[in-house]
Amino acid sequence: MTKNPWPVPQPELSPDVHPTLAATARAASRAHQQARAAHTRAELREEVAGGADGTPTMRVDAIVEAAILEAATAAGANLLSEEAGFVDNGSAATLVVDPVDGSANAALGVPLSCFAGALVLDEEPVEALTVWFDTGRAWSAKAGEQTPFRTSGRTVLKGASVCLMRPKRGTEEAWMRLADAADRIRVLCTTCLETMLVAEGSVDAFADPGSDTHRLMDLIAALVTVPAAGGALLDLHGRPLTFDLDLTRRWSGIAAATPALADELITTILG
Repeated sequence: MTKNPWPVPQPELSPDVHPTLAATARAASRAHQQARAAHTRAELREEVAGGADGTPTMRVDAIVEAAILEAATAAGANLLSEEAGFVDNGSAATLVVDPVDGSANAALGVPLSCFAGALVLDEEPVEALTVWFDTGRAWSAKAGEQTPFRTSGRTVLKGASVCLMRPKRGTEEAWMRLADAADRIRVLCTTCLETMLVAEGSVDAFADPGSDTHRLMDLIAALVTVPAAGGALLDLHGRPLTFDLDLTRRWSGIAAATPALADELITTILG
């Protein structure tokens, strides 16, 4: 199988992004580019280890995470990542990262994958950064501060554009209820990127219709960014999304342009 010929640009970061977040995002993009140059698509998709979260680690994940770990250590920050788990560098600050969200997309050359991370101080996420690998587009946000980009402001599901996780066993009926109620459905297979599209108003909502797939690193950047852009980030069953080193915990994330739309999504999913 051939290699992916397209370059990975460096992130387009605003100057006020926290230096540790900026350094790890840039390291992730460089490593992704190097991985593409050195390996075929089949090699990048090969499962090379088991991650700390209990899911398989693809080669592309391992390569990018190694670069992130080096950058986080150089910055003196702890790291919590899906592959390595918790790496204690003796800091009050912890980076919670998804090195490559949309790993299968990234490995095969589908240009829908991203780096997503949040800086956590005293168990509270204070800043987040998400970088779309194939474009360099970046979304950053600080907790409690309004972002320059805004959600669509939509309050009802009828007429909405919604991103959904692919239907999994046991969620088919809820998936179809959402599909029937919304105007347009997309399945992009990258939660971190899809929630940023909600934050910037390109789509109205994103939902996991009950599969409990999401880990902390899938949602923590959105937990900062989506509310800062005027939206809501919730769990389907009302479980709080809190900082925890236990990577076996799972959620069904709902990101919406407004709290009212999030509530209608939840009501529709639960039937």
